[in-house]
Amino acid sequence: MSHAKLGDDSADLQPLLEAILNAIPAPQGDDGANPQFLVTNLDYDPYVGQIAVGRVQAGRLEMNAAYSLCAQDRIVGGVKFSALYAFHGLAKKPVPAAEAGDIVALAGVENVTIGDTISSADNPHALPRLIVDEPTVSMVFYVNDGPFAGREGKYLTSRHLLERLEKEALRNVAVRIKRLDRTDAFEVCGRGELQMAVLIETMRREGFEMTVSKPQVIIKKIDGRVSEPVERLFLDIPEEFVGRITEKLSLRKGRLESLVNKGSGRVSMEFLIPSRGLIGFRSQFLTDTKGGGVMNSLLEDYAPWFGPIPQRNTGVLVADRAGRVTAYASYAMEDRGEMIVDVGTDVYAGMIVGERNRPQDLNVNIVKEKKLTNMRASNSDATVILRPPRLLSLDQAIEFIAEDELVEVTPQSVRLRKMELDATKRQMKARRDE
Repeated sequence: MSHAKLGDDSADLQPLLEAILNAIPAPQGDDGANPQFLVTNLDYDPYVGQIAVGRVQAGRLEMNAAYSLCAQDRIVGGVKFSALYAFHGLAKKPVPAAEAGDIVALAGVENVTIGDTISSADNPHALPRLIVDEPTVSMVFYVNDGPFAGREGKYLTSRHLLERLEKEALRNVAVRIKRLDRTDAFEVCGRGELQMAVLIETMRREGFEMTVSKPQVIIKKIDGRVSEPVERLFLDIPEEFVGRITEKLSLRKGRLESLVNKGSGRVSMEFLIPSRGLIGFRSQFLTDTKGGGVMNSLLEDYAPWFGPIPQRNTGVLVADRAGRVTAYASYAMEDRGEMIVDVGTDVYAGMIVGERNRPQDLNVNIVKEKKLTNMRASNSDATVILRPPRLLSLDQAIEFIAEDELVEVTPQSVRLRKMELDATKRQMKARRDE
């Protein structure tokens, strides 16, 4: 029984669904028109290959029939489908044909991308093309060459790494892979460090081991000037944090565009900020708003280089030898900085074990044990109370590292390390740079 008047009660969504059917006109579609299918998403299946997902705007699509692919700069004829699926809930079901208005997935079309149109073979007509945002951030994925390589992961080699990244590029249009001069490293471009963190987390859960570098923005030369991507940042925060967030974003070259306070206790804000300024900001934003803030960003445009943006201004504590972290050595480091590894953790030479409270890095013996003697002092057996370490999550580790540091990612661990593990070579390089 439907309830049409205000105040009527109902136990389900039947009134809402009936109102939609009665008030919203049905979409127009002609099954006999020239076929037009706009690709709006991509997927990948190990059995049928790359899959194009979209809506049949007009006409019919059938298996065993020939069609044309209207790409950005050419039209490819003789296209046939190896599979055609309709969606039933979260599952895909093979179908022999699809009509106008159906949302379907199809396979067998080579080099298809978002924005392409599949139309008839003899009279192809392309639909208005979708524009996909360009990648703004790049990271270098290295094969894990640390002393602990192979202990926890199943897929370790450059071949495994490249195959997995190429598969990701097939299903994720925002990800692009570039090969470097080195055979054990690949540059991965994407939309922000959060997307990169999601990709890395997915890969480590699949059994991959790798090391990744600090995110870098992708710059362009426009009219002879170095330009960098600018994001439009949307914030929804409690009003008591407006001053704090505005100050933090102004230090990162952000410019306030609008501020709306509707008197509900929350404020909506818009900023224009270079993508560099957003690297490492998300976790700081959640801390500053005590978890009550919501942020989202969209690529706005490219603008001339904004100049230096302050990053981490502290050094790190680096283990100078392999072993296991001891409470005795950790207690001795409490006035030097903050630990980021727990007591009992296995470390190796060149691994980062803490954040120093001064700008320079410091090599430390974090595995040192207390010497045992037969002499007892009145306070020798006093209980040592250590400050708990600041254990970093994957995205926090990616935001924390500096240019000469890497994040080592395995299915069970996230470690921070120097790019060059040997302390002597690091010192020689520092002297050369000076």
